[in-house]
Amino acid sequence: MENALATFSASTVTTILLLAASTLFIQGVEGSIGVNYGTLANNLPPPAQVAHFLLESTIINRVRLFDASTEILRAFAHTGIAVTVTVTNDQIPHLTNIGFAQEWLKSNVQPHVRTTNIVRILVGNEVISTANKLLIASLVPAMQALHAALVDASLDSRIKISTPHSLGILSSSSPPSGGKFRQGYDTHVLKPVLSFLRATNSPFMINPYPFFGSSPETLDYALFRTSSGVFDENTKLSYTNMLDAQLDAVFSAMKLLGFSDIEIVISETGWPSLGDSSQVGVDAESAAQYNRNLMQHVTSGAGTPLMPNRTFETYIFALFNEDLKPGPTCERNFGLFLPDMTPVYDIGILRSTVAAASKFHHATYISVLTIGLLIISNHGDNMLC
Repeated sequence: MENALATFSASTVTTILLLAASTLFIQGVEGSIGVNYGTLANNLPPPAQVAHFLLESTIINRVRLFDASTEILRAFAHTGIAVTVTVTNDQIPHLTNIGFAQEWLKSNVQPHVRTTNIVRILVGNEVISTANKLLIASLVPAMQALHAALVDASLDSRIKISTPHSLGILSSSSPPSGGKFRQGYDTHVLKPVLSFLRATNSPFMINPYPFFGSSPETLDYALFRTSSGVFDENTKLSYTNMLDAQLDAVFSAMKLLGFSDIEIVISETGWPSLGDSSQVGVDAESAAQYNRNLMQHVTSGAGTPLMPNRTFETYIFALFNEDLKPGPTCERNFGLFLPDMTPVYDIGILRSTVAAASKFHHATYISVLTIGLLIISNHGDNMLC
């Protein structure tokens, strides 16, 4: 045993102790990762069953809804799960009227605030990408009117307002430091949006999808696998995954307008487990790898090259496979769970899995820590050289 221990160096001991510390990662996931709860399906379980499942069987405690369903909001009452509701795009022009905004709030939010943990209202979804001039022109006035209604109801400190964007708001994203918003939208729409978010202490919400930006050549880069990565000549920074590059492109565009201080939230991202035969990397293994690596990365505190040392509130798309979604096969197969609530694949969010992992991590921690201390006690003098 002593001969074997003698082969260890100080750097080996350091590595062992770091490994022990890294086993505690899973404890940092809860509270940072949410899911998008879409309902474009005819086979989903009742909302009350879904809420109970998330509370009792998973570590997920954030949910984003694509509407303000009374049934779903009631289902999440007394769970403590943080719920984000959405004003659908068709309602945005009406919401510019303060009276309509107050009525919308009274009908859809205020009846639930005592029992359901509603934390955010999203005004529309990817409004700029619709290219609908009326919706786009109404976006900021609608956000302002709804905020005024929140103030009138004394809910503005508890509930924040934002709106999610696709990466289509960028005219340039490569290199990441050269990220720019689309001309015209930058000063006329996004600058007022960002000004509102700063004034109300609300986050800028973005839907980055490395899946849609990947190709056979960049698949490893998109999935957080080992790859040649991307080097930004302007900043001399290296990128090891596509998500960081997408986030930094958005950050650069915000910085260009003078809003680098606003928090970024990932309101949607995910990877399908099934797709058409022409698509590469569309399988359960790749989906599991993306979402597992995503969770670890955004909660690690590493941040991105341009936004180091930070975590990102992140919502995985989606909770369920949704069989009524239009478009290619992949659109109906982004779910973490089947309608019967069995996992499509395992990414470590089930409490039973986490509990088992925690026991293993604790045992591993004790084992490697014991080995490290034993090495130090046997070879402390040599290691100080």
